Amino acid sequence: MKTIHSVHPTDFKSYDTTTIRERFLIDKQVQPDQINCTYTHYDRVIVGMANPVSKTLELPNYPNLRAGYFLERREIGIINVAGAGVVRADGQAFEMNKLDCLYIGKGTKSVTFESADPSVPAVFYLLSSPAHAVYPTTLLSHADAVKVELGSVATANKRTINKYIHLEGVRSCQLVMGLTILHEGSVWNTMPAHVHDRRMEAYFYFDVPAGQKIFHYMGEGQETRHITMDNYDAVVSPPWSIHSGSGTANYSFIWGMAGENLDYTDMDAIAITDLK
Repeated sequence: MKTIHSVHPTDFKSYDTTTIRERFLIDKQVQPDQINCTYTHYDRVIVGMANPVSKTLELPNYPNLRAGYFLERREIGIINVAGAGVVRADGQAFEMNKLDCLYIGKGTKSVTFESADPSVPAVFYLLSSPAHAVYPTTLLSHADAVKVELGSVATANKRTINKYIHLEGVRSCQLVMGLTILHEGSVWNTMPAHVHDRRMEAYFYFDVPAGQKIFHYMGEGQETRHITMDNYDAVVSPPWSIHSGSGTANYSFIWGMAGENLDYTDMDAIAITDLK
């Protein structure tokens, strides 16, 4: 399991593109019949991808967790971004279509992943954080998620936000999770930009058309940098960093957070005119 360590904002100012990609980008992790996870030192969040094709995959227990099993002291949010699949939590089966979300609580010993049709395999995005309380395993379909319409065509950021794991939705100990779908002709996400010093955040980009790119912006508001990202790439944002992007075509992305609180609106906005 790859490890990403914490970075001080002053050090970040000296990073070139290669270093930024090494320290924050999680790429090439969606591989057939594999589960690949990355352990981050940002609120001890683990980012993972599971791509079952010809066999059932079981969530492994990594040595650096120092636990009896993966979810002994953790919770996990799972969103399917491709073909239909099935996740089993301690033997209980949950059928998941594209954009459905499953929350699995602390203490679940076995989690497995499989695709309904190997010719159209599922791709499961995983986000896990430490947990000190137990909340029930809950499946929420995309149709039943709370939806918020934001932005406009005039500013190229008309989008639909889908909230899954949050205070008024699926309950969790630390996780907040959902996804945003950019409408056709819109390419900007999370603009105006913001930071939230009390929580880290990770973005996972998907449905990026072939041959297109995402320009993901990071850094303090007065010292921004960018990297380009592809379909199924994820990126970790420290609490001091903005996390915003623009694509060469419309796309979707999963956002997920963990840290000091579960308040979705806990953010410190940065005016577009103040960005540098």
